Amino acid sequence: MSCYFRHMKDVFVELGIEITPDNKKDIDAIIHRIVDVEYKNCSPTWKQVKKEIKTDPERRARFIEQLKKELS
Repeated sequence: MSCYFRHMKDVFVELGIEITPDNKKDIDAIIHRIVDVEYKNCSPTWKQVKKEIKTDPERRARFIEQLKKELS
């Protein structure tokens, strides 16, 4: 679970999210839904997240906005 969170610290900082033991599982499940990968399937999730946040600033902005919306 959430093996990729360490690579997303900048996204979490940008959103003002502090990852805690209480919210980590929920945030992980949300990210899986956003990238449409079965929950708890870490490597494919990171592969998709990486495409979203590392390849194109517009894709990154959309991903962050979607995550922000889901967390509200």
